[in-house]
Amino acid sequence: MREPGAHVEPFGILVEFDAAEKLIKAAGQARAAGFRYLDAYSPFPLPELSKALEIEDNRVAWITLAGGVFGAAAGYGMQVYTNWDFPIDIGGRPLFAWQPFMLITFETCVLFAVLAAVVGMLLLNRLPRLHHPVFDIATFHLASVDRFFLIVFGNDPQFDPQATEAFLRSLDPLTLALVHQTEEPE
Repeated sequence: MREPGAHVEPFGILVEFDAAEKLIKAAGQARAAGFRYLDAYSPFPLPELSKALEIEDNRVAWITLAGGVFGAAAGYGMQVYTNWDFPIDIGGRPLFAWQPFMLITFETCVLFAVLAAVVGMLLLNRLPRLHHPVFDIATFHLASVDRFFLIVFGNDPQFDPQATEAFLRSLDPLTLALVHQTEEPE
């Protein structure tokens, strides 16, 4: 628990817009101004927003590929091991033939790729997160209805509470709110 009156760094500054175009424009201006730790919230997907925020994170794709390769290798290896460890001569067929192994190899590839993608996405997004500091803002529930939000996080190297607030006010938002880090229960 922190001392009463102790200085607490803000989690960030959140601004609200009433149109998707305004959010996209504001996100581009914030990136152009040098802010790097940003996030945006919208009631529906905005493909242009990823470009404006310069999001180029493809870690989930690599995790999915790794899961698929591991699954394919595991499925194929399991079949080879089973045939060589428990040989059964059926009609003079070869003990090891790769063609019949492809079905199970493909299925385990898909299974492990999907599981890796879901688990990777959850871990990278730090989910499940039951509470986020932006949930304390009174109007934030409108992010799933008809409002658009942009936050500049307090850990951004260029973040200065007064200068960042002045910059965000220049974007003409509907509202501006200082978001504080909530304390974790002991």
